Amino acid sequence: MATATAAGKARCVTCGKEKSTVRCDGCSQPFCINHFGHHRQELDKQLGEIEVNRDLFRKTLTDQSTKPENLTLMKQIDEWEQDSIAKIRQTANDARQLILQHSTKYLTDIEIKLNKLTEQLRESRAENDFFEADLQRWNKQLTQMNKELDKPSTIKIQHGSTPLINSIRVNISVSTHLPNLGIDAKWVQQGVTVAGGNGQGNANNQFSTPYSMYIDEDETMYIADRNNHRIVEWKRGAPNGQIVAGENGAGNQDNQLNHPRSVIVDKVNDCFIISDTDNRRVVRWPRQNGTSGQTIISNITCVGLAMDNEGHLYVCDHYKYEVTRWKMGDTNGIVVAGGNGEGNQLDQLKTPWSIFVDGDNSLYISEYANHRVMKWMKDAKEGIVVAGGQGQGNGPTQLSYPTGVVVDQLGNVYVVDNGNSRVMRWCRHATQGSIIVGDSKPGAGANQLSSPLDLSFDQQGNLYVVDHGNHRVQKFNIDST
Repeated sequence: MATATAAGKARCVTCGKEKSTVRCDGCSQPFCINHFGHHRQELDKQLGEIEVNRDLFRKTLTDQSTKPENLTLMKQIDEWEQDSIAKIRQTANDARQLILQHSTKYLTDIEIKLNKLTEQLRESRAENDFFEADLQRWNKQLTQMNKELDKPSTIKIQHGSTPLINSIRVNISVSTHLPNLGIDAKWVQQGVTVAGGNGQGNANNQFSTPYSMYIDEDETMYIADRNNHRIVEWKRGAPNGQIVAGENGAGNQDNQLNHPRSVIVDKVNDCFIISDTDNRRVVRWPRQNGTSGQTIISNITCVGLAMDNEGHLYVCDHYKYEVTRWKMGDTNGIVVAGGNGEGNQLDQLKTPWSIFVDGDNSLYISEYANHRVMKWMKDAKEGIVVAGGQGQGNGPTQLSYPTGVVVDQLGNVYVVDNGNSRVMRWCRHATQGSIIVGDSKPGAGANQLSSPLDLSFDQQGNLYVVDHGNHRVQKFNIDST
């Protein structure tokens, strides 16, 4: 609501006449007494429109819970539940009937043997015609029947290798896109340390050469703490982190990691996917009280990991110069980028480092040794240079050992320029990039980075950088002005 401040004589912004005016505190414009009332009425009208739109949105929000699509999905789950229960009940009843039939027949057979023995004993007693051998034989028969009754059969319950029912899974796709930042977005150059920053070490408020990070919707960070052989969870605003994987020293046991370089979260299966680099494996580790991991890919020197909306896992093989795509449970991946040996041709990769997958399943791959970022569209046989590619350097068209990469909804590429200790943005189709954070020289200042390796954004567009050489994570707030 507009409030008035005495302004003396001035020209009314509405009628243009020089009169005694009041100034609106909201828009700082002078109004004569009459037109200030009209101005207040207009503001009241706009407020009313906002309230109407608010009520309409509330109705839309309420209607979401009864969307036909949701009801259809619920119906499918109900049908699956009923069919599965019916199959289980029928199978259980069939098994019970088999046991009852077998038991009845078995007991009947024993009873026939017992009746026969009883008849023999009765006849022998009546005729007083039996010897020691008869007594031994009858005792043996009775003992045998007792054993048969104690161990009536070799019935066992076996679990089949083929599932009785088909399992279902609700796969909720979470967009990997960043907020629509826009080409004019800027970030405050003075960063704030939000994790680590207490020197190199293995305390719960320290890192030792952190490599990469994954940031959740609630701004919880998961950081691959490489030289401490662990994955650390760091909640927003927390003074220290919590170890969620590893921490048992370097090793290749199920409860150990050896220089992990990348971690992502599989929301559907509620687990971490970790590139356990020096063990040459990719590990799946439960998020909830997980004490050990399971190897899902072996014999691979992996640095970067990514997952698309369909749950496919993308793995970059640092030394095979390729990126492969895996379905959970696959024993072999499919090469989706590179795979043509080491080189700098468009169908080759050289030391691929980080991967980003967009909503169209196009891959963006930072090539550490080729000083470029490539885009490989789905099913493409070669890539397109979208950043760098002009040799190693610090010019606007160059990169120096690029590492972390992410892409926003407009196709703008954000890449960690590791060798130049900075983060750059390359707008879509641009031939050169621009520095968004990082000083021209490496350092430990709030506006500096030292060999940064990874980056991420939260839902507000704030930038997070894994500052490898300074053993910290820096947050650069988006400039709201």
